[in-house]
Amino acid sequence: MMAHTTYPPLKVLLIEDSPLLGSLLGAMLEELEGVAVVAVAGDEAEALQALQERRPDLAIVDLNLREGSGLGVLRALRAKPECYGRPATAVFTNHAHAHLRERCRALGVDRFFDKALEMDALLDYVEAVRRASMETH
Repeated sequence: MMAHTTYPPLKVLLIEDSPLLGSLLGAMLEELEGVAVVAVAGDEAEALQALQERRPDLAIVDLNLREGSGLGVLRALRAKPECYGRPATAVFTNHAHAHLRERCRALGVDRFFDKALEMDALLDYVEAVRRASMETH
């Protein structure tokens, strides 16, 4: 009989400038088994600080932030992985234009979700990342 192994939770950093959506999405993520929201950041500087301090497994990035931008966060992640880690990245935005999708792809983003249409798809993706992280531990 196999012993039941408990895995560390998937650490998620939510980068979202809307306090309402941040708390709503944070609560939905926390309801997922094996997922822990380690921080919610509303601007680029907060996001970079949280990446450095918390070393999340997954960063969910809104492109429009109070100060700076999600693209700035993604550029920093790509430029300095030794500083910010190598989390999986998902963009979650109201601005799902083709040219932004392309820029995000060029910055190495794993997935891109439209806030208006793809909340469930984002949650499914988080579950998939959690399952994949369990297989690698």
